[in-house]
Amino acid sequence: RHAFPVLAGVRRRGLSGPSGRWHQALGLGVALCAVPVVQQGSVSLSNDALIRRAVSLVTDSTATLLSQTTYALIEALTEYTKAVYTLVSLYKQYSNLLGKMNSEEVDAVWQVVIGARVDVKTKQQEYLRLESSWMTALRLSEMAAEAAYQSGADQASVTARSHIQLVKSQVQEVRQLSQKAETKLAEAQTEELIKAQGEESSLPQGILGNIDAGDDPYLRED
Repeated sequence: RHAFPVLAGVRRRGLSGPSGRWHQALGLGVALCAVPVVQQGSVSLSNDALIRRAVSLVTDSTATLLSQTTYALIEALTEYTKAVYTLVSLYKQYSNLLGKMNSEEVDAVWQVVIGARVDVKTKQQEYLRLESSWMTALRLSEMAAEAAYQSGADQASVTARSHIQLVKSQVQEVRQLSQKAETKLAEAQTEELIKAQGEESSLPQGILGNIDAGDDPYLRED
């Protein structure tokens, strides 16, 4: 700002006159000092700096959101995978017991299997819900990284992109484990179905084909 020369000039003029003129001139000088006089070049630099600072704050915020949704998704996928393996184990036990139990025992065991299938379905819906939130957070982080790059905040952009790659790899690793569990479940269901067809006369009413064909592939009986 170039305010002090203005005030200094007013003071020199005020010293030679009556006190009333001095107070009047001082008030005018202070008013002039309150008006900033900024060079044109510094406006552009200040705006760029403010934009970079704002972008850095945005990348930090989106990184926090992405970290939290990643943690929640990984936890949900892990719980889903555990539930699938529990169902796999129950299918195998059920298949091994076919032909060795009466109809009441078969029905009791099958009720346990049904309960495990409901648990798998519930946990699948939960991880799909969190996966949607994670995808939104991922897109926001990618947009923030691009904004940082465009504004010249290179460090913020690099950090954001590195974080994005890290969480993607973490989620992919857990997804592969859940897909492996689903493959095991499909194999166990196939084995159980083959054995059940041979023992169909001993099965309680409604066991075979009691899942709608439109259900998820890893929850079908076929």
